[in-house]
Amino acid sequence: MSRKLLAILFAAIAIGTILIPCKSAAQTSQNDEILRRAKTKVQPAYPELAKKMQISGTVKVEVVVAPNGTVKEARIVGGHPVLATAALDAAKKWRFEPAPSDSTGVIDFKFEPR
Repeated sequence: MSRKLLAILFAAIAIGTILIPCKSAAQTSQNDEILRRAKTKVQPAYPELAKKMQISGTVKVEVVVAPNGTVKEARIVGGHPVLATAALDAAKKWRFEPAPSDSTGVIDFKFEPR
């Protein structure tokens, strides 16, 4: 191959690598990751401080669901700190259908002042 053809091929590969988006766990929605259906969804309590400050937004909580459907672990992966505790508490109360092994996923909780 000529140097010119190699340079064009290399440039095309480099551009393709940059333009193709990578999928990351924090960007996927609950439906993409948790393959089990939620049986019980608990809505978070809107914190009083957040109401006073008119804070709104989305809190992302990563959960590990045990085979029996209970939330085994939960941690905040994004969102406003004032809203985070309420979202974490609610996520821990969710229940999912049973499955043969653990499942991991991200739940989005949207907070809007009313």
